[in-house]
Formats: sequence, structure tokens, C-alpha cells
Amino acid sequence: MLQARRLGTELVVGVHSDEEILDNKGPTVMTLSERIAAVNACRWSSSSIPQAPYVTSLPWISHYGCQYVVHGDDITSDSRGEDCYRYVKAAGRFLVVKRTPGISTTDLVGRMLLCTKSHFIKSLTGLLAGEEGHGTPEERRKHAEEVQQKIKDYATDESGLAPACEVWKWDESNSATEKPGGEDPGSLQRLVEGKPPRQGQHVVYVDGGFDLFSSGHIEFLRLVMEEEEKAGRAGGWFTDEAKQSRISQHGEDYPPAYIIAGVHDDEVINHWKGVNYPIMNIVERGLCVLQCKYIHAIIFSAPFTPTKPYLTSLPYGAPQAVYHGPTAFMPSTHDPYTAPREMGIFKQVGDHTYQGVNAGEIVQRILKSREMYEERQRVKGVKGIGEDAVRRREEMEREADKVVAERRG
Repeated sequence: MLQARRLGTELVVGVHSDEEILDNKGPTVMTLSERIAAVNACRWSSSSIPQAPYVTSLPWISHYGCQYVVHGDDITSDSRGEDCYRYVKAAGRFLVVKRTPGISTTDLVGRMLLCTKSHFIKSLTGLLAGEEGHGTPEERRKHAEEVQQKIKDYATDESGLAPACEVWKWDESNSATEKPGGEDPGSLQRLVEGKPPRQGQHVVYVDGGFDLFSSGHIEFLRLVMEEEEKAGRAGGWFTDEAKQSRISQHGEDYPPAYIIAGVHDDEVINHWKGVNYPIMNIVERGLCVLQCKYIHAIIFSAPFTPTKPYLTSLPYGAPQAVYHGPTAFMPSTHDPYTAPREMGIFKQVGDHTYQGVNAGEIVQRILKSREMYEERQRVKGVKGIGEDAVRRREEMEREADKVVAERRG
């Protein structure tokens, strides 16, 4: 989507129905409404079109004012084995971009069913320095450069061309087992320079694992911005006079809130949740958060417990609000948000439609429809997982649930 957005001034994203995908490709992991929410939250998406036909026709794209269709360099065929883009290709209205290297749905399903941890990153600092990872020193150095470039690319604005999001990394020892009330604020290192908070913006902090960046995470972030917009509206933020003042002073308008997202390390999440969570490593999860239009800055390796020293040491000072959602996928033995509560800046987002959609829910969907996903993997040339692997995953999930129950008790 980033590459497609860079080719034009608007990006219209067609989203196939669950039924079309099942008939032509295989079972979906997310429902149509969940996938629409993901597209709408993407910074580079101008609009989404639900129920898009699996085979793209000229009348359909012309109806929505699209001059070109953009797709990756992989071949996409319908259920009859024919090219889904044959009509737009024949008309010379098809553009190809290089398929983004990295993980795919197939990779993620494999991680879920095989319970592997080889995707974990022990030290993001080490990875970015070319010291961690597979291969020769030269291969690790090249990979580090690719990761840094990808982070910069994902930190761009809605055009995909100009810097937007600030990206920071936090360093602290033993953050996975940090005790509440710790006084060491750690240190912050800027990875990407973007746009800092501007005049009048409320600085807001959220944090989490954001594993498999789902509709539950997206809706939470949308509601945080919505709450801040309500406060801004009450204070006159959206009046014509206020808007024109911001444009004249800063060259563009901007929202009333500046939202910073802290993203936890792999070891932190695995410490609390077990099995092989997170399914996505910290770089993959951080990129998912970065592309979300509700986010203005992220902090990699953020602590599980945002203490007062940590919050007051943030790049723009202590935030005016710290938000948390209605669910806790990583229940702990203590309240991680004691400091924000004592500082009087803690806020809770209420119940919402997608609050139950998290990494655990997605894994359960895969397990319940294992045979269909096995067939999907087979068609893609991926070796079958097998009953033993699935039983092992289910047993590990049950053991993790027991640990969670003991912590709650």
C-alpha cells in the first residue's frame, strides 16, 4: 500500500468479501469488517471499497475514478486459474510494484501452529547494529540497514514521501521482569526524526504488545483519538478561525492530540503470555503501529510498567493522558498503570465492538479451522503441520491459561 500510494495522489483500496476469498484463495483469518477497519486505519489509504470483485474489471475501477490498478509482482489467479488483472493489463492500466519482502499470512499461520520462537528478537539494539541475527557479519549488517530503511519508510506521512512519525527506542535492563515503582527512567534514543507535537496538541501515551495488529488494537486507537477530539471540540479546536490560525502558522492543519505508542519487547510479552507469543516480533509489530494514521510517534522496547520517571523522561515531557483499553491480554500480578493513576492522567477507553479481537483470539480461529488452513498451506507448497503440532499448541495454550489464572488469583 505504501508503494502504491507513492505512485499517485490518492489510493482507493478494494477489499474482497469473505466469500470471494474463500472461493478463490482459501479461508480468511479476519472478517470483512475487520479488514475494512485495518484498511481505513492505514495512513496511506484514501478510502476503502468493500465487496470488491476478485477479478478486477475496467468499468469497476472507472466507476471509482481510478486510473490505474497497482499490485505486487506475484501472480494472482482466480478459482479457474486465470489472471485476476487480465482486463486492466490488456488496457494498459496495470502497474506492478515489488512485493514487500517479509512475513505473509502463510508465515504467521506457520508460527501459530508450530509454536516456533525463531522470529523473536532478543535485542533490537543488537539487530540494528548488525550484531544479532542469522548469517555472516556482512549479511547481518545489510539486514540491519534494510530494517532501518523500512522503519523510515513506514514513518512517512499520508503521501508516503515526507517524514511524519517520530521513532524512538528505549533502553533498560531486565524490563521483562521490572517491578512496579522502579525509579530508573532508562534512556531514549531517536531512530527517526519526524514531526514533534505542535502548538496546542495534547500529548497522549498508549502502550501494548500490538501483536498481529488487529481490529481490537485499531479500534482502541481510534477511540483514543475520538475522545481527544471530543475534548478539542469542546475547547473550540475545530472552529474555522482556529483551523485557519493553525494553517497560517504551521502550513497545515493537525489534530488536537499527539499520540505516542510504546511497543513492548518480544521477551516482555513472552514473559507474561507464554507459549510463543508474540507471533510477530518487535520490528514487525512496530511497523504495523507506525502505519496507523492515529499514531504520531512510537517508542520501541517501551517498559511494561510506565513509571513516573519513565513518563516524565519522554521526549516531549510527561503526557497529559495515558490511555488503556477495556481488555488485558497480558494479565500481570500488579497494575502496570499505578503511576499514571497517581499522576491523575490515566484514562480508560470503554467497551467496543472489537475488544475481544487480539492475538489469542486470532490463534484460536486458526486452530478451529485448522484443516482449511492446512489445505491453504499445502497449496502454497508449505509442509503440513500435523495433528501432533496442533495438539502441542493447544496444550501450551491451556498451560498458559493456568498461569494467567494463578496470577489473577
